[in-house]
Amino acid sequence: MKEKWFVAAKKADFKAIGERFGIDVVTARIIRNRDIVGDEAIAAYLDCSKKRLFDPHLLKDADKGAAILADKIAQGKKIRVIGDYDIDGVNAAYILLAGLRRCGARADHVIPDRVHDGYGMNTGMIQRAQADCVDTIVTCDNGISAAPEIEAAHEAGITVVVTDHHEVPFTEGADGEKIYQLPPADAIINPKQPGCPYPYKGLCGAAVAWKLVQVLYGRMGIPQEESFAMIAHVAFATVGDVMELTGENRMLVKLGLEAIHKTENPGLLALIYQNKLEREQIKAWHFGFVLGPCINASGRLDTARRSLQLLMEPSLEKASELARELVELNDRRKSLTLEGIAQAQKVIEEQGIGDDKVMVIYLPQCHESLAGIIAGRIREQYHKPVFVLADAQDGGVKGSGRSIEAYSMYEEMTKCSALFTKFGGHPMAAGLSMEKENVEPFRRGLNSYATLTDEDFIPKIHIDVPMPLSYIHVGLIREFERLEPFGKGNEKPVFAVQGVHPLHAAIVGKNKNVLKMSLEDGAGGSIDAVYFGDIEAFQAFLYEKSSRQQVEALFRGAPQNIRFSITYDPSVDTYQGNRRVQVIIRHYC
Repeated sequence: MKEKWFVAAKKADFKAIGERFGIDVVTARIIRNRDIVGDEAIAAYLDCSKKRLFDPHLLKDADKGAAILADKIAQGKKIRVIGDYDIDGVNAAYILLAGLRRCGARADHVIPDRVHDGYGMNTGMIQRAQADCVDTIVTCDNGISAAPEIEAAHEAGITVVVTDHHEVPFTEGADGEKIYQLPPADAIINPKQPGCPYPYKGLCGAAVAWKLVQVLYGRMGIPQEESFAMIAHVAFATVGDVMELTGENRMLVKLGLEAIHKTENPGLLALIYQNKLEREQIKAWHFGFVLGPCINASGRLDTARRSLQLLMEPSLEKASELARELVELNDRRKSLTLEGIAQAQKVIEEQGIGDDKVMVIYLPQCHESLAGIIAGRIREQYHKPVFVLADAQDGGVKGSGRSIEAYSMYEEMTKCSALFTKFGGHPMAAGLSMEKENVEPFRRGLNSYATLTDEDFIPKIHIDVPMPLSYIHVGLIREFERLEPFGKGNEKPVFAVQGVHPLHAAIVGKNKNVLKMSLEDGAGGSIDAVYFGDIEAFQAFLYEKSSRQQVEALFRGAPQNIRFSITYDPSVDTYQGNRRVQVIIRHYC
């Protein structure tokens, strides 16, 4: 796919910043590229200590919600936590359950079934809560759009405390002003609600739940420090739910990673071990792409109650059995996802959907729980907003969408809200339910409203620093670790160099899926480089740059005067105990 490369040109006195904070000028430039400006902000970015977290009492209704729960606990009332079936909802439910029980609450939980219940509370759950003599419901990662269900709960005499982080539903007034519609809960803890003074609005559901537990601990006389036993779960959910790793979120994830490196939680340990990892190895990447998918797999193909059971399990032996089952479920999910992607690509070709600004792909036989993953993969391929829809068991259609930065998915969906039976989400992702006959009107409606241009569909590669390969050294790479955790909003730094030429090349690895080269950039010395992408495409690129004869000679070990540019990650290779610098090629042109 065609790409545009841009070099960040944000200005600052990088030398002075480097001297004040004891960092390289390259590191100072990367920090400035993350819009971290001023000594206090830079210090906070590099420090990430507990003392820099925001006061949980700043969350609107946090004290009110904690007071309600403390009173219910004192009265011995039954409290039910209603979570969600994804990684955020499961970890949020764990945090609330563990926190409430630490306070002496009679607390149980309900995790909706993705297929049978759908997202969030429903009237069936309210009826079951009433039958079970539940006095109070606490939601997590849901509830902000559950006004009818909360009204039903009140009619049944049930108190409701909402903890959520999703966008507050709204309608547009005649002048285009947003009119927010808050549910009639007894307390609403959500930093995105109008009038909430909390400084950071991007918390995930588990983080909001954790903040409430902190306030509740204070009211119950429990040291707040005890709440940090759950911060690994906050980090896990923050990364797994693809939240921005900026501001407080980045601090929470950094502190959570430190905690998971020492965790004794049997469920987390078992999941780590079943994935053939050690707890000290875990980085944000593992949360998002190794451990997190296992937690999500149970909610997609089975029941998320199994994932919550894993986190709550006190026995490492039993936790290991549960973790093994989750890993197996995730392997099955991977296989079904590949089948779904192939089906989606066939539909795109046959129906000409690739020409649409917003792609709506209807896959009747697709497992509805995989729609979001498939949408994400198609979005990566076409760099367009994508919705994947599948037949639901109730006879309607359910779907998920994944977006690009130029398209606020949730806001655009509000323009078609009459077509949905239910919808919600974020700027970058959303979910919906509708009747089958509305699929084509939905596709037409979204595209008629879309103002996207051809420029919006071109992937943009933002380069932090054009840096000669000869500048890289182990100390600098170790310094870059201070910028972690990396993820959405705090992406891994991108470096680039022009005019490199290869000295030799080889295809290696057990499955012959790694390209290894030695590169020289004219600034002195050479460095090893590896590429894990499409090797055939890379070879075809080299043929275009030179000739088949030259490329074949290169793979025989003869240096060639083939010139190209790369973006790369510097890394330290410790193969067989030897430590040497190498680069991982990300893009080339």
